[in-house]
Amino acid sequence: MGNYEQARENYKEFGVDTDLAIKALLKIKISMNCWQGDDIVGFDGGRPLSGGIQVTGNYPGRARNPEELMADMDKAFSLIPGKHKVNLHAIYPLFPAGVSVDRDKLEPSCFKAWTDYAKDRGLGLDFNPTYFSHPKASGFTLASPDPATRLFWVDHGKVCLRITDFFAAETGQESLMNVWVPDGCKDIPGDRTGPRMRLLDSMDQIIKEPHDAEKAFVSLESKVFGIGVESYTVGSGELALLYAASRGIVPLLDNGHYHPTEMVSDKIPAVMLFFDRMALHVTRPVRWDSDHVIRFDDETREIAKEVIAAGPERFFIGTDYFDGSINRVAAWVIGMRNLQKSLLMALLIPSKRFCELQDEGKLTELFVQQEEFKTMPFGAVWDQLCREAEVPESRDWYKEIETYEKDVLRKRG
Repeated sequence: MGNYEQARENYKEFGVDTDLAIKALLKIKISMNCWQGDDIVGFDGGRPLSGGIQVTGNYPGRARNPEELMADMDKAFSLIPGKHKVNLHAIYPLFPAGVSVDRDKLEPSCFKAWTDYAKDRGLGLDFNPTYFSHPKASGFTLASPDPATRLFWVDHGKVCLRITDFFAAETGQESLMNVWVPDGCKDIPGDRTGPRMRLLDSMDQIIKEPHDAEKAFVSLESKVFGIGVESYTVGSGELALLYAASRGIVPLLDNGHYHPTEMVSDKIPAVMLFFDRMALHVTRPVRWDSDHVIRFDDETREIAKEVIAAGPERFFIGTDYFDGSINRVAAWVIGMRNLQKSLLMALLIPSKRFCELQDEGKLTELFVQQEEFKTMPFGAVWDQLCREAEVPESRDWYKEIETYEKDVLRKRG
């Protein structure tokens, strides 16, 4: 009996069908963040990063243009089981030679090459307005007290929603536009309410832009604090969540955007009692919102358990991290595969039995079974999934990364 056949029998003893778990995992789409590949430089002028965002490291091979970024993503997707999505920021337009427009004048045509790319590969597309790394983002953006500055960024949000609608129509898949702004104060503000009122009004204008609400969705992302806005963040957790509830948009939880003692895995089941859909940005915070590459760690696994429990079809799941200190293509593959491993492990848990033990007050037995389940032959099931998806299993994928680095990345200078 092979490793997988033995593992299948082991799980069957607990009423778990590993074949069905594999099939279910391969249906779950994850939106891979394009900005890991080029350190969030983008293609609209390569301005210095702002808005409290930092990318550390100078590992060779950063993508310098659309062709290199797409080639690197192709390599990553070839090593990741299943068909997924690409998460784009508005700083990645593909202008014709000699042509450029500012962010408030972007059009769907600026991103047609991305829809062509996605359709050729059977991928979906998600989108994010870019409210940082711009001369008009040196202060507040959607919460700006200056009417002209605020109008610029409202118009940017509107065109981004039109682009999101275009993505959904072109790919035939749902598309999410996620709004995050770095607005806030380094020290104690004189007015906490005014900026928030302006942010709400700006968002109200943006979401009224005509779009297919059955295919193109909007979310608002919160943050506890950031570099330069340590004392006051306009888009706080309470504001973003209540705005989503009151306006009928999608709540988005980023597990790096809360206090280190707050667990998004615990927030998910509470929030999902009040929403039909939810969006997640999965990352790995180290002490704060540091956006490290996702590991197969406790909180990632707990988040995955809640996604599976609530129904994965109700979620927009995206990765959000950036690390320039290691091979950037490998970073994509590591993070995506670790998130998939977490989801697969959640699918292999005898959840019904665990719930019964909790309800029956058999907490000792629950504790024991939860711990013993950690040593079930999960690796054999993961390897089988990789074989069925026709991607390298276990550590074999890294050999292809080493070859790609030698043949492609190192030659970029």
